[in-house]
Amino acid sequence: MCTVLAAMPYTGHAAERPVQFVVISFDGAREIEQWNRSRKLAREAGANFTYFLSCTNLIAAENKLDYAPPGHKRGASNIGFAESREDVANRLRQIWTARLEGHEIANHGCGHFDGGGWSADQWKAEFDAFTTIVRDAWTANDIPFAPAGWVDFVETEITGFRAPYLSVGSALQPALVEAGFTYDASTVSRDPRQPTGGRLVGFSLPMIPEGPKARRILAMDYNLYVRHSAAMEQPGKSAEFEERAYQAFSAAFERQYRGDRVPLQLGFHFRLMNDGAYWRALERFATEACWLPEVRCVSYRDLLRRQSVAELTEAGAQPVTD
Repeated sequence: MCTVLAAMPYTGHAAERPVQFVVISFDGAREIEQWNRSRKLAREAGANFTYFLSCTNLIAAENKLDYAPPGHKRGASNIGFAESREDVANRLRQIWTARLEGHEIANHGCGHFDGGGWSADQWKAEFDAFTTIVRDAWTANDIPFAPAGWVDFVETEITGFRAPYLSVGSALQPALVEAGFTYDASTVSRDPRQPTGGRLVGFSLPMIPEGPKARRILAMDYNLYVRHSAAMEQPGKSAEFEERAYQAFSAAFERQYRGDRVPLQLGFHFRLMNDGAYWRALERFATEACWLPEVRCVSYRDLLRRQSVAELTEAGAQPVTD
């Protein structure tokens, strides 16, 4: 079957063009089946992903009172809790395996609440809850064989954040800086945009043209789901929705690949919407695009590292390469 990307080899010279980065991320990171499927895709595409983890997925329902969300009653969560301690154990093993495979685990808060009106102290409470719950998940659920480096991983490697619902307020960025985060991926831009600098790097999901009228839409599966079917399952149109999503991803990529080479960011969830249409579109896109010349499909953390090294090199400094 002919595809858009397979027919568009880049004909320029490598020295003339910067690398085209593609950043694919997943919010929530709950379903074990989708952990396996996403990691399989990463191997097939030669990619690394960012998984924005919601920490209530590491609390068994019987222990839900361990979580006290800001502005809500203890034990509340918009996305529920893990089904059982065995469910938590399976997810913890997926997280650690993904980390060993080079993927990034990042912070998506705990109970998926809209924090747009939260104070800095409320955000700090949510960050502290995330760290405590994820760090102690093995012992809190009586799960044996915790990896030796788990605590250090949680306390030092999880430095990226995406706000639930992409809902941000004036208190979020100062709270993120104080908590030691290196980047925030919660904002939206009209087109793919270079990361913004400063103590906290900002990444923005772009609005991309989609559909027969090329109307712009956020480059995220849920937004496509709402546009295509008003967030109601229409399995009979799954193939049509897949093709529309694939064409939108491919066209957005091609504009950057043949243009200014601004990193392209795409966001997904572990939920299969419209009978998996958007995951199938992602799989087609990633297995084609990530192997093209001068393309690297990387996590947010790796993009941040690579761009920092490039900036140091341009300035004549000696970058750290460990």
